[in-house]
Amino acid sequence: MRTSKHIKYILSMAMVIFFTTSCSDLLDEPLENQIIAENTDYTQSENMVLMLYGAYAELNSLQWETLPIIAVRGDDVNAAGDQFPLLETDAFRYNRNFWMYNSTWLNLYTDLLYWHGAMEEIQKYQDAGASATTAQQYIAEIKVMRSFELLQLARLWGNILITRSSQPSDLFNVEVSTFQEVMQHISEQMDEAIPLLPAVHPNQRSDVRGGITRFTALAVKAMANLELKDYQAVADATGQVISSGLFELEPDYYQLFKIPGKLNNENVLELQYSDFGTPTGTSTRYLWDFFGPASWTPARSGAGGGWGFWEPSQKYIKFMLQRGEQERIQTSVLFTPAGMAAIQADPNFATLPSWVSNVTPDGDVFNNHPRYLFLSGKFYLPSTQLTQGRFTYGENKNLPVIRYSEILLMHAEALVSGANSSVRSADAAVNEVRARVGLNPISGANLDVVLDEKYAEFGTEWGIRFYDLVRHGRTTELNYDGRNFQLNIHRFLPYPLEQQDILPQIKGASNQG
Repeated sequence: MRTSKHIKYILSMAMVIFFTTSCSDLLDEPLENQIIAENTDYTQSENMVLMLYGAYAELNSLQWETLPIIAVRGDDVNAAGDQFPLLETDAFRYNRNFWMYNSTWLNLYTDLLYWHGAMEEIQKYQDAGASATTAQQYIAEIKVMRSFELLQLARLWGNILITRSSQPSDLFNVEVSTFQEVMQHISEQMDEAIPLLPAVHPNQRSDVRGGITRFTALAVKAMANLELKDYQAVADATGQVISSGLFELEPDYYQLFKIPGKLNNENVLELQYSDFGTPTGTSTRYLWDFFGPASWTPARSGAGGGWGFWEPSQKYIKFMLQRGEQERIQTSVLFTPAGMAAIQADPNFATLPSWVSNVTPDGDVFNNHPRYLFLSGKFYLPSTQLTQGRFTYGENKNLPVIRYSEILLMHAEALVSGANSSVRSADAAVNEVRARVGLNPISGANLDVVLDEKYAEFGTEWGIRFYDLVRHGRTTELNYDGRNFQLNIHRFLPYPLEQQDILPQIKGASNQG
């Protein structure tokens, strides 16, 4: 029985793709997606799960350019490489013609339309006699996926279109929703989903191991309510995750982002990839090349490198050194000799700790390259952890999306912003995160303490730092190395020009302010 088929340019009637790059032929591959085929026999209830599997496959197929656009603008990370408009984006000089803006818009909206299609098909299976409980759980899982990506769209563009069906043509008839309306919609969607989802850790699911659970939905609800500044709702949602007792911090922060960290007890949501433990053949992977070294001497001879387009900022590195960090900086920053010299050029950092090295604990050596001074270790897989026979950079590594440490620190952020909780104090939540990496406890946590801890914990991850600073009006922190951030001009990216030419609701519209 046919359940789905590949088609190219599913959104060609509503969106146009424009790719221009010099990195690799990979960048010129056209957008692909799956749609539900016609003539499905919905009385075959056992096939309903295929709709869910397809939804997860869509979630895990996050295109490489989407994450950098989400995350590039904080003071924790710098764009590198030869994509000049990406470098300009990092400096808050936006070009609405930049192909990565349009591609990210397309990537996220394609996912949303696909997921609507999957939910519509699941409902048809239910109508034809499939278990209503199972069908509604599957739909709830997909609502969480949809809401997480709506969150990313709104964080990037502010006022956006909320999809309501699987039909691309419907985008022409949807009114623009404000940033606040999108966040409220997400929160309400999670309220619908939460009671329908299993109350287990993702790695305890036997049907879709690592899949979405009630606590993933609570996390997404907390993230949306942070943006709404409804701090009591944040405290309540994160409090439920904490009080479940199902999550814990991985003691080894370094390994959390590597093979031992896959399906870890700390992960609330992660994108999953695998080479299936075989030296050749099928492999699903994120395109880690974007983050990988353009010049290195791997401990395992023959291990491939990458493009060198992503580096922690010197501001972040110095912040971490001043705090006396070791485990988190060794995990988050891959040094080159030139990078170490650049830090030492500052008289305040003329003497670096002995453990700062361009050789990782796993023996990989990172060499100088004109594109960058540093690389992000959170996207690094030691060459020694590659499956024998595999040589592609990062192959078999998962991508953490929401971690329990973020739950704890969102909880603390809510409390120091006026919320109440009997589950965990702000001090206790912050100190749990600090203790994991050997830092002394603090007392009297305030917003400065919490945001600093989030800066240290989530450097180079998912744009968390940028959105924290914007939310709390602390954007002067973004004015480093010649940058000049102005909230009413630079908070949101301009709508991609291709979309303004197609969608009448956003044509010529401003989403700033």
